[in-house]
Amino acid sequence: MEQEYILITDFCTSHNIETHFVMELYEYGLVDVVVKEDTHYLPIQQLPKAEKILRLHSDLDINLEGIAVITRLLKRMEKMQNEITQLKNKLDLYK
Repeated sequence: MEQEYILITDFCTSHNIETHFVMELYEYGLVDVVVKEDTHYLPIQQLPKAEKILRLHSDLDINLEGIAVITRLLKRMEKMQNEITQLKNKLDLYK
């Protein structure tokens, strides 16, 4: 399956931000960036995540360090929620 990408410059233009912001997100490990022939791309499946981060940064004025912490905590919560669901399913077997 071929993965689809969007030019970082196109993403930044459409959201009225500088390209260095996306590169900072990449440096913090918040989004993936693909380089092909000296051109930077954002994988399409990263768009919702990048837009969510952009909203946290612009609307709530949260810095990148704070966004990194929030993202890490949300991943942990999602993992814990999945564990809870699995444990509930196991308990249902014994009812």
